[in-house]
Amino acid sequence: MPTSALLAGALLAAALLLPGRAAAAPPPVQDFFDNAEFGGAQLSPNGRHLAAKVTAAEGGRDRLAVVDLATLDAKVVASFADGDIGHFQWVSDNRLLFDSTDKDLAPGEVNAAPGLYAVDRDGKNFRPLAERRGRFVRTGDGDKLLPWHTYMLPQPGAQDSDSAYVRSVHFETSGAVLAIELLRLDTRTGRTTEVTEPGHVLNWMLDARGEPRMAVTLEEGKHTIWLLEKDKWRVVTTFDGYVDSSGGFEPLEFAADGRLYVAARRNGDRRAVHVFDPATGKVGDQALFALDRHDFSGHLIQVAGKLAGIRYKGDSEDTLWLDPELKALQATIDAKLPGNVNLVEVPRRPETPFVLVTTYSDRQPKVFLLYNRETGKFSPVGKAHPRIQARQMGTQENVLYTARDGLPIPGLLTLPAGASRQGKLPMVVLVHGGPWVRGTEWGSSAHAQFLASRGYAVLEPEFRGSTGYGARHFSAGLKQWGLAMQDDVADGARWAIAQGIADPQRICIAGASYGGYATLMGLIRDPDLYRCGVAWAGVADLRLMYGSWLHGSDVPKQYMRYGMPQLIGDLEKDAAQLSATSPVEQAARLRQPLLLAHGSADRRVPRAHGVRFRDAVSATNKAVEWVEYEDEGHGWTLPKNRFDFWTRVEKFLDRHIGTGAPK
Repeated sequence: MPTSALLAGALLAAALLLPGRAAAAPPPVQDFFDNAEFGGAQLSPNGRHLAAKVTAAEGGRDRLAVVDLATLDAKVVASFADGDIGHFQWVSDNRLLFDSTDKDLAPGEVNAAPGLYAVDRDGKNFRPLAERRGRFVRTGDGDKLLPWHTYMLPQPGAQDSDSAYVRSVHFETSGAVLAIELLRLDTRTGRTTEVTEPGHVLNWMLDARGEPRMAVTLEEGKHTIWLLEKDKWRVVTTFDGYVDSSGGFEPLEFAADGRLYVAARRNGDRRAVHVFDPATGKVGDQALFALDRHDFSGHLIQVAGKLAGIRYKGDSEDTLWLDPELKALQATIDAKLPGNVNLVEVPRRPETPFVLVTTYSDRQPKVFLLYNRETGKFSPVGKAHPRIQARQMGTQENVLYTARDGLPIPGLLTLPAGASRQGKLPMVVLVHGGPWVRGTEWGSSAHAQFLASRGYAVLEPEFRGSTGYGARHFSAGLKQWGLAMQDDVADGARWAIAQGIADPQRICIAGASYGGYATLMGLIRDPDLYRCGVAWAGVADLRLMYGSWLHGSDVPKQYMRYGMPQLIGDLEKDAAQLSATSPVEQAARLRQPLLLAHGSADRRVPRAHGVRFRDAVSATNKAVEWVEYEDEGHGWTLPKNRFDFWTRVEKFLDRHIGTGAPK
């Protein structure tokens, strides 16, 4: 293949944020829910080369390409005839480590592990390192390959040799992770060296030299953090593994001087960045970085062996640069790309003027650019969803309303393009899954923008129990499934009505996983508020969550035993509450139209949840639509299923709260 064609694949000629002509018809469902057309890029540690996942052609396989930034010569260095490039990372300036996936298969069809491979940046010295299962197992060198349960370590390490640390993962019979061993792997010879471990480790951390230094174990519901000193593991602290504890901390990054930066709750309600001193075993009281309204969530950025910046999530993703030159660089890029989140990735040991910029907004999906600090010029690298026209998308804003008991509830509001906040629009209350996660942040969202493109306002509440908003907000959600957590969602809908945003006669509730549960309970508890509901992959039977020999999930046993009784409720002590808040036991109360969907191979929330609720509610409600996607898991992996589902959602909403709804 000629270099020009390869370059076109690796450096996609994309016009950034050029004004598009607003179309009369909304964008097709495929524009929102197709696979991303560009799979991301990474600069080599010295910044001289760029590695990227590129698609061979429309609907083709994802391949791994490398661009020499001095000459702009590009080359595909790895590909599979029977699969796609999955994750990848630089091992050194000259070598890459990667695994595989198959974007054409749903979870129930997969009979392969990702495998593990390495290749030089010029495509030479390709070596398989860990086997795949089933039809993907390769012939030759099979006896030398690591077992299928060998995976990449998210932390890349020193990136200065041919060796890298990888994970050997041990699973429970349910599929949940039981423990992770750490191996040092020579990517040229395939030889490994085991790392001593303090117990059943679930998380490892490397120090600034790229060597193992910290491990986190989970035993009997307690997390223990261990520090490696002179080849011996020492306990640093032990704390509850599921309920947020002031005595615990999250390791973030080791500095070159040996100090450890951690996220901890030392001075109040929210987590901040502190320094942990290994010599004293204590977390310092003074915060290095803290946010006014959010727990710290993010990572540290080290350049040339120094702490250069802090990447974090506030109302949106952002960066605090501690290095004056990089702070000025950020300001320059922000001025050139106003109104966007502009995430600047700097090479680890920069030898060139290039940085990688990921830019996006509420209306613009991610665009990847190279920026030359010497010339001040951008070069396009790729666009995740190039068919999305920014001018056709809605606008998002972070909002805050007050729950009935006085607790402030953050949320994200998306309005259709050109709509007014006082438009009394049909609205979808979109409830996030988890629920013990942060559900939203400002930026392009396929779900919210698709609904907005069809004329709906979208409210995404961060109900109590959501993480990222402090200990008080999280703790207020303990044992509140179907109770105060549900009230927070309803109070958000009523707030939108009072603000003139939502038409009180045209509100639908929707969500997946826990969001599916909240959809069912919302219809049951607030029949006068919600006209309809859409629940997919949703929890419907609370008792079934605690385990069943016939319908087992991939939830870890320790979580079932120690976490769920604290977070959701104890099967015996809270039996009455669990019955009152289990949708399947309250199904006769649900009378509104409902679109219910599940994947046949869902391991997190097994299919039995959907089937049991479908059968129970159908006895008294004939306005229930059921769709099951064969071999799909906890959500829809295949584009064709995403297209089908969201087309069904569009038609369902239109009939009940949209232009096709009865007046």
